[in-house]
Amino acid sequence: MRSALCALGAAAALALLPAGHARAQGQDPDRDFTIEDARITESSGLAASRAHPGIYWTHNDQDAPLIYGVDSRTGKTVATLTMAGVGTPRDMEAIAVGPDGDIYVGDIGDNLDGSWDHVWIYRFPEPKTLKDQTVRAKQYVVKYADGARNAEALMVHPKTGRVYIASKNEKGGGLYAGPERLSPSGTNVFRRVDEVPWVTDGAFSPDGDRLVLRGYFTAEEYAWKDGRLGDGGTPVGAPFQGQAESVTYTPDGSALMFGSEGRNSRVVRVERDSGRPAEKPTEAPGGAPESPSAPAAEGEKGNVTVGFLVLAGATVLVVGAKRLLRRG
Repeated sequence: MRSALCALGAAAALALLPAGHARAQGQDPDRDFTIEDARITESSGLAASRAHPGIYWTHNDQDAPLIYGVDSRTGKTVATLTMAGVGTPRDMEAIAVGPDGDIYVGDIGDNLDGSWDHVWIYRFPEPKTLKDQTVRAKQYVVKYADGARNAEALMVHPKTGRVYIASKNEKGGGLYAGPERLSPSGTNVFRRVDEVPWVTDGAFSPDGDRLVLRGYFTAEEYAWKDGRLGDGGTPVGAPFQGQAESVTYTPDGSALMFGSEGRNSRVVRVERDSGRPAEKPTEAPGGAPESPSAPAAEGEKGNVTVGFLVLAGATVLVVGAKRLLRRG
């Protein structure tokens, strides 16, 4: 059932991509790439390496303590990290690299919508060499000041090192700030500081001035001011993907990298445009804003509409199926 639903979402996503969208692999880093590792079937988080140019860290939406380093030049896994010193993860959903060079992993998902009274964050130094290895991680207990909830987005501010979590709810969630420094002993209480839309992942820009939050169909980039959202957000033209799960900035902050779940999932680069107006642009297949002087042909518009409806239905089915499978 899971494979059939993923195939449906992937087919819809492919229908939306224009001819010639894929770029040649094995060349420049930080471009579109396909995750080739057959073990990575549910890439649920994405983070650009600080120590290794062109490498992106990801992990499955699962209970195994494994982190994968994927080379954006080839799509191949160049390092598999096994976290030691932590318990069995329940639902790893997010990953980020902090200003201290540490990798933070958010075991923060809760498909039963707040059934667990605490969740966990794991943290370990980004390895200096890219190879399969075991890394010793710290484990932090996390609770929310206003009660348990489901979440899929964890962000570490690149200047202050403060950790933030965005909860996931169809009707809108909350942005939660952790303590100034996480404590490996006791409980780290995260407090609600702002409201957010339906969020599946998020990331801070390298300079810390912006925060991007993505959902299944859209993504917004917000100004960051005084520890909270500084404006109402600007659309960034997220691509249509089978199950849109992850986002991160390129190391230079010039573009966003969008990922999704599924075997051989595609990571798509979307250029930032600081001059883009606040209103939502019309999106061409693949997430690029269309030029007003070159509107899509009627047939292309129809294909996009049909593909979007199929994708929307597939996404709802996949999300529902995942919840049922985990409850079972």
